[in-house]
Amino acid sequence: MRSDGRLAHQVRKVRIRKNFQKNAAGSCLIEMGDTHVVCSASVDEKVPQFLRNTGKGWLTAEYGMLPGSCTGRIERESSKGRPSGRTQEIQRLIGRSLRSVVDLTKMGERTITLDADVLQGDGGTRTASITGCFIALAMAVEKLIKKGALTESPIIDYVAAISVGMFKGTPLLDLCYEEDSKAEVDMNVVMTGSGKFVEVQGTAEGEPFSAKDLDKLVGLAGKGIQQLIVLQKKAVRI
Repeated sequence: MRSDGRLAHQVRKVRIRKNFQKNAAGSCLIEMGDTHVVCSASVDEKVPQFLRNTGKGWLTAEYGMLPGSCTGRIERESSKGRPSGRTQEIQRLIGRSLRSVVDLTKMGERTITLDADVLQGDGGTRTASITGCFIALAMAVEKLIKKGALTESPIIDYVAAISVGMFKGTPLLDLCYEEDSKAEVDMNVVMTGSGKFVEVQGTAEGEPFSAKDLDKLVGLAGKGIQQLIVLQKKAVRI
């Protein structure tokens, strides 16, 4: 039994509130236990220079933790003049994950930016951001189709992410911060609805882990992600 009463293979309670932001093209608040992230999509009718006159669109992401999201105040990165290495890594991960299920040639020459803002962090903020940003993206695409800007959806599959880890020798699904900070192995897995991998990020914090442990963790993550995709399908259609 874990500190929050879950079994090793259980995902935290998930709540998805669509249309959380009135003015965004698509938005939701995703809550995974005590990790709460606002995800929103914005549409800009232009593309970066390297895509001009190609007929292709672009999808990118930004991520940030609000000052009161953790026990100690998180300093705004705008005051530092540039995002931290961690923030840049997570932004790229979110962007790669969503682009993996989007046909950019069907977007037209427009950019969709996904923003993930962490209201409250308790582990798994990057994975919750990916899962929630997909919902915001699907909502934005639906609006573009309804107003005639797109003739068909460029989204070809669902995508979601979750954390797994080895904690006191036991494989755990969807780690909270207490578990994540003490885990012997910390791993983030991103998968599509068809069960294909987008990314597997795994690190041993102490003793190296075996191929058998890796298989257990990846299998556990796959089961958790399928549960999240079921919730995505209830929220949006592609």
